[in-house]
Amino acid sequence: MPPPQPATFPSSDDKPLAGWRLRWYTVIFEADTRAGRWFDQALIAVILLSIAVVMADSVQAIHQRYGRIFMSLEWIFTLLFTAEYIARLLCVRRPLQYATSFFGIIDLVAVLPTYLALFFPELHALIDVRVLRLLRVFRVFKLAAYVTEYQFLGRAMAASGRKILVFLSAVLMVVLIMGTVMYVVEGQTNGFTSIPISIYWAISTVTTVGFGDIVPKTDLGRLIASFMMLMGWGILAVPTGIVTAEMAAQRRFQLSEALTTRTCHECLTEGHAAEANFCFKCGVGLPPYQQQSGNPEAGPPGKTL
Repeated sequence: MPPPQPATFPSSDDKPLAGWRLRWYTVIFEADTRAGRWFDQALIAVILLSIAVVMADSVQAIHQRYGRIFMSLEWIFTLLFTAEYIARLLCVRRPLQYATSFFGIIDLVAVLPTYLALFFPELHALIDVRVLRLLRVFRVFKLAAYVTEYQFLGRAMAASGRKILVFLSAVLMVVLIMGTVMYVVEGQTNGFTSIPISIYWAISTVTTVGFGDIVPKTDLGRLIASFMMLMGWGILAVPTGIVTAEMAAQRRFQLSEALTTRTCHECLTEGHAAEANFCFKCGVGLPPYQQQSGNPEAGPPGKTL
């Protein structure tokens, strides 16, 4: 007879979200409810306004005139973002996991500079304290958490990465060959003093930048340069076509899967289908899909909770 196993009790982290924590989680982390959409839209507006204040305060003439107003607004923004950060930590199952995630670190960086400038005013003797204030511009990265198109574009770029890498390697071989040819045709007397310098000219020409610091002087060199200029138009169009094709494929996949902003309570992964029962990343069971009415206890129509 096997020995009796010691009794185990579920920890607070293993308990499913319920009550006010579930309501806050649905509003803050998901956008498939009316309250969630309002929260995201209001947060985006505050982020953009705070960045506008930072940019305006960097202009010396405006700072001298409205410096006190900007400082008051900055403290208001800092307190709002601090409250939002604390609310996120309170409503997730594992606060430390969120705090060490990418967007958790961005949320922390968004509020730290103001407090650091308050407790360490002597930093201005070493470097301008505005260096700390510039860190508040990192708030713009928080926008990526609420704009689905950013994630959509990121998936398309990742899917087309290998094709673009192969294409860039082909372009690299072209500029290497053409740069060497121009070094032979033009020579050192016309400014092509070495093969690396000639490759630099080939890159600036094929990308249609054309700084003009090095130009071919011979007729054959100008003919080669004209060919590279025309080829540059086609080279610029290829990566655009690759990414566009991947974006179309991602759009078809998104429409077929009908993804939502449902977020796993365990690993905070977003983008599950409405009918999904388990997280596609960690396999943990998902709570019922939240409806547009904003009621976190309601499930999808026609389904039994």
